[in-house]
Amino acid sequence: MKLVLATGNKGKLREFKQMCEDEVVPFSELLGEFDIVEDGDTFAANALIKARTIYEKLGSDYLVISDDSGISLPILGGEPSIYSARYAGVGATDKENLYKLIEEVKKKSLTSTPAYYTAAIAIVSKYGEYVVHGWMHGDVLVEPRGVKGFGYDPVFVPSGYTQTLGELDDDLKSEISHRGKALGLAKPIINMLKNKS
Repeated sequence: MKLVLATGNKGKLREFKQMCEDEVVPFSELLGEFDIVEDGDTFAANALIKARTIYEKLGSDYLVISDDSGISLPILGGEPSIYSARYAGVGATDKENLYKLIEEVKKKSLTSTPAYYTAAIAIVSKYGEYVVHGWMHGDVLVEPRGVKGFGYDPVFVPSGYTQTLGELDDDLKSEISHRGKALGLAKPIINMLKNKS
C-alpha cells in the first residue's frame, strides 16, 4: 500500500518526509496539481476533506495521509485557527499572513502573547478513516527571528525554549512540534493498516 500525502504545501511535505521512515509521495506526482476546497469548520474536518478527495481519485491501493494545521492566539479570540494559511486573504503568502498576525498582536500593545499550534492528521484507506491531533504551546513574538521552517515559525517560541521555530534545529522541531506529536500517534495506525494489506 503506497503512502500519499494530500498536500501541495512544500514545507509540510519536507517535514513529513523527515519524520516518516516510509517513502511518502505528494499527490501532485500522481494526479497533477489542483486545489481542494477546505470548507470544514475544524482542523479534523479539513484534514478529512483533503484525504478523502485524494483517496477517491486514487483508489484502494493507496493510503492517504493529510494534515490540517494552524496557529491560534487566545488574545485574538482564537484567530487565525483554521484560516492560518489564508489569514491575510485567499492566495496570501506565508510572509503576508505572518505580518498580518504581527500587526494584530501589536494592536493589543503587546510584544508577546500565548499561542498554540494544532495539527490534525487524517488517514484514509480501504480499511476506514482515522484522525489524530497534536498540539504545541508557546508564545508569539512581534519580531520575527530565524529563517528555518515556514508559516508562523519565525515568531513562535515553544514553551520551555528561548528560540523561535525559525531558529531551532529541524530535528528538535520535529520532536516537539504539533505535527511531530500527531505523526507519532498516526504512525502505529499507518503501520497497522499497511500490515493488513
